[in-house]
Amino acid sequence: MFQTLKNAWKTPELKTKLLFTLVIVILYRLGANIPIPWVNPETVSSFATQTSGTVLEYLSLLSGGAMSQATLFALSVSPYITASIVMQLLTIAIPKLEELSKNGEEGKKKINAITRLVTVGLALVTSFGYTTMIISYGMTTFNVTANPVSIFKAGYGLQFLTMIACYCAGAALVMWLAEKINEKGIGNGISIILFVNILAGLPSTINALWKFASMPVKAAMNAGKVTFASIAFPIIALLIVAILAAATYFCVWFTNSERRIPVKYAKRVVGRKMYGGQSSNLPLKLNMSGVMPIIFANAIVTIPATIAAFANRDGKSAFWNGVTNIFNVNKPLYIVINIGLLIAFAFFYIMISFNPVEVANNIQNNGGAIPGRKPGRPTREYIQKVLNRVTFIGAIFLCIIAGVPMIVNAIISIGGIKDSIVGALHGMSADLVHMYNDAGIGAYLEGNTVMSGISSLAFSGSSLLIVIGVALETIRELEAQLTMRNYKGFLD
Repeated sequence: MFQTLKNAWKTPELKTKLLFTLVIVILYRLGANIPIPWVNPETVSSFATQTSGTVLEYLSLLSGGAMSQATLFALSVSPYITASIVMQLLTIAIPKLEELSKNGEEGKKKINAITRLVTVGLALVTSFGYTTMIISYGMTTFNVTANPVSIFKAGYGLQFLTMIACYCAGAALVMWLAEKINEKGIGNGISIILFVNILAGLPSTINALWKFASMPVKAAMNAGKVTFASIAFPIIALLIVAILAAATYFCVWFTNSERRIPVKYAKRVVGRKMYGGQSSNLPLKLNMSGVMPIIFANAIVTIPATIAAFANRDGKSAFWNGVTNIFNVNKPLYIVINIGLLIAFAFFYIMISFNPVEVANNIQNNGGAIPGRKPGRPTREYIQKVLNRVTFIGAIFLCIIAGVPMIVNAIISIGGIKDSIVGALHGMSADLVHMYNDAGIGAYLEGNTVMSGISSLAFSGSSLLIVIGVALETIRELEAQLTMRNYKGFLD
């Protein structure tokens, strides 16, 4: 991987693309830290604790913490991803859009233009809901009931509309940055931004894990005795690191694994030369769909809880409270729906990106055949059969990596283990943190901050797959471009 980056850096054209992508990433991270008017920075810090273990925590993770900080890029790429999903579904349902998708580059441009309009529309709706939500959380400098009518009556209508415009403009700007990476950078604009956002939250998670392991040890040293927590907590932290390392290796191995279908080409005489007579293979990646099913599934499954958070601003609606409770990340229904959507989107993405009929025809037109299968329909059916099996194995892999951390987190939360750990950290922090006037409040905040960081590990599977998938896909893209430019090595 590092050798590929080194070689790409030595190639002037690829170096320009890498530098351009780096500049876009820096601009994005600057935008993710730009505050908007009338957001109270003193109350922003409590938002992450209040949303810990909820869907909003995952959305904040995908935005690189911008959502929990209520900055300009708080909505991040979520509207763009949702718009892309909607357009892909409509392309199958609406014949006119399907015709455009098959109309080459011109049709693709028209669909992209429609996707941008849908993105802006979704961003406008989401901005309205998000602005009312942060007002209800008391994160603004003006205190008013989070109701549009009340806001305008109180004389804060201009502030309200300005905040909505800022978030909508931020989402549109993120979309533009992603498309610029596609046009002039190394490609995969949305994936690159998600990759950077997830890595941006890594230091806080490492810090929380360090505190989780070190606080009991410090408390035991101050007390002059060895406690169960001083031994158990560091072991648990090391176990988490070991599991993440093993999961990383497994993800890389599985992502690079493939099922190879043997293909033999008949000999052909062209003029005075004979061609063919060679054996090749049709490689099918076990995880052909990559990270897209995870991105799509999480974008869909978070919609109900997000709508509930926006609509139930005062928390008094029994219906929306029920929706929030059902679609909580620690609830079984959320996990089941998420896993079901992962499997569904794995097959859906393969259906729209891989055509067995076209592959079978290409093999036949080039004089090839799969051993034991007749050309034409039998070959197509065999490829489809193998593809279904490979896709199912890939979907199960996605479910294991993304689902197991959520299941473990749910068991910990439901079993009350998390509250016990917070209580233990509470007591330890009371002995350690002397700068607080009220040691109890300081200890409670310290314990909850640590567990807030630890609870983000519930999404570690999805985050890990996105990071590894984007990294490997980017490296493969760079290798392909290097091969195209290294004519001597290519011809030899």
